[in-house]
Amino acid sequence: MMDQYNTFEIRDLNFYYGTTLALSQINMDIRANRVTALIGPSGCGKSTFLRCLNRMNDTIPGTRLEGQVSLEGKDIYKGDLDLAELRQTVGMVFQKPNPFPKSIFDNVAFGPRVLGLIKHKRDLADVVEKSLRRAALWDDVKDSLNNDAFGLSLGQQQRLCIARVLAVNAKVILMDEPCSALDPIDTGRIEGLIRELRERYTIVIVTHNMQQAARVSDRTGLFWLGELIEFNPTDKLFTNPDHELTESYITGRMG
Repeated sequence: MMDQYNTFEIRDLNFYYGTTLALSQINMDIRANRVTALIGPSGCGKSTFLRCLNRMNDTIPGTRLEGQVSLEGKDIYKGDLDLAELRQTVGMVFQKPNPFPKSIFDNVAFGPRVLGLIKHKRDLADVVEKSLRRAALWDDVKDSLNNDAFGLSLGQQQRLCIARVLAVNAKVILMDEPCSALDPIDTGRIEGLIRELRERYTIVIVTHNMQQAARVSDRTGLFWLGELIEFNPTDKLFTNPDHELTESYITGRMG
């Protein structure tokens, strides 16, 4: 595993939808090759914060960010940043699997083709296989790569979407409730995959499932009404939290 450093450093982040303050004074360091979980009740700002990390909120009219979000030392909201390059580096997996209406092979090959990452056809096949292997899907689909991706189960589709992120050489994987549409068996597969992927990638996951956060993450942050109430090693947050609100939330007395 790599020596530890911060992939993201967030300082004094405020985020607005129009005049509404959605995130207030968020400060957080996200370590490389670790899993960071974000928990909290619905509407508390978890997903909004996640989308700040690859500027997907930019697509929403009237939004505004104050403060600093640095990726490997570079403020992603300053200067002439290439948004396409940012979103290649910081990939995202959504709540509901969203494969393209293409074959399994073409889903994974799409990004490398569009971005010009591959010069030879044989190299593209290697990238597709490597990405599917890392996403723990190769054995399921190696004999059906030309089949429609929509023929896969929901769990397989989600792993395909993860493979799609890996195929463009992402360094960070953002996951917004990636198991919310999956059954317990597929959820277990995705959680196992997360634990494997952190050897190579920095992962930030939003989840409503506190047990899932406890199982897969190294550090956990509790969001509440747009504020980061506590951010600590996962074991500490769940067994000996610093804040009474954290204890109330994880024991079910609030939220």
